[in-house]
Amino acid sequence: MTETIHLGNGLPPTRERPLDPSDVLARIRAQAPIAPFTFADGHAGWLVTGYAQAKAILTDPRFSARAEYSHPAIAGERAQSFNPADYPPGMFSKMDGEEHSRFRKLFAGQFTARRINELTDRITEVAESHAKAMLAAGPPADLTTDFAVPVSSMVICELLGVPYADRDRFEQDTATFLNHASSYEDSKTAIGSIYMFLAELVQRRAADPADDVLSAVVASGELSAPEVIGACLGMLIAGFEGSASQLALGMYALLTNPEQLAVLRADESIMDNAVEELLRYLSVVKDGTQRCPVEDLEIDGVLLKQGETALVHVAAANRDPARFADPDRLDLRRTDAAGHLALGYGPHICLGQQLARVQMRVGYGTLLRTFPDLRLAKPVAEIPVGVGMALQGVRNLPVTWGR
Repeated sequence: MTETIHLGNGLPPTRERPLDPSDVLARIRAQAPIAPFTFADGHAGWLVTGYAQAKAILTDPRFSARAEYSHPAIAGERAQSFNPADYPPGMFSKMDGEEHSRFRKLFAGQFTARRINELTDRITEVAESHAKAMLAAGPPADLTTDFAVPVSSMVICELLGVPYADRDRFEQDTATFLNHASSYEDSKTAIGSIYMFLAELVQRRAADPADDVLSAVVASGELSAPEVIGACLGMLIAGFEGSASQLALGMYALLTNPEQLAVLRADESIMDNAVEELLRYLSVVKDGTQRCPVEDLEIDGVLLKQGETALVHVAAANRDPARFADPDRLDLRRTDAAGHLALGYGPHICLGQQLARVQMRVGYGTLLRTFPDLRLAKPVAEIPVGVGMALQGVRNLPVTWGR
């Protein structure tokens, strides 16, 4: 008889290995890709760890993403204080149907081929500039603070129209907000600070528009000021911290998988495929995404009743052996990586997905070309990964090169 695995309330707080989802999730997936799950606040719902089941839920409009159906996935002080009402108006990742489409179409119209091409040139320029500065300063360096964070800051600043000189006003607050170790009050203060910063910026762009997303959305007149602020707040946090985490953690993965690093160095033409594989393998949104059935629904033979929120664990789904061969192995030549769910799927797929890919492609390529012998400056055991972070990442990545 198969053992029934119980998590208790919430997800496992730690991983056995930094780049892999908890082994407990793999065991649960093998038993039941959709399993009963108790959220940290006691809500009885479902844990989805299978790829096919996750994809079905993410594409089904009968599953709601609305904030009132959200529940804390990990136990702790912030779980006890969790309040869905804290989500500001305009955060369209927490909207459904026509309301979500109205916001998404307005912002998606700003992600034109021209803007992406322009940003690609700027990403290349800034990435090369920071890589050259690291080279000139000499080893060692911190790949997170010296490269991943400033490059990601530039991207989101260029996109939204945030003055790059003001990046300090959101970088630290974003880190505080996404740190599971932060108290509820500190987290709320941090998000309030970012909100006020964006409110000031909306006023400035209304009076003095520029060629950026924020100016275009303000000028459209289709959203209220609080809606613009809330929408940009979500994009700022996801676009900055998500990209920085992916850049730094991707290099950590390559540096700790030297045979795969050698494959990429020998043939940079596989970079696009390598980016897809790193997205799949790392899945930096480590606690997943939530959807709630608005009516009784059956998925893969399992009845999910109205109101029973499902936690779609993207990292576990992206390691499902039913979809990906030998899923726990990083393989930059993998032929099936592009079907991953790391950037979402369905109507809520990441709005800036193409920019995320460009940033990774340019960032990794620049580092490999500038530092042909880049390596970790400390033993792996001395580099903490993902500790206390809402996104799987590495806050400090010491590297060296040369002799």
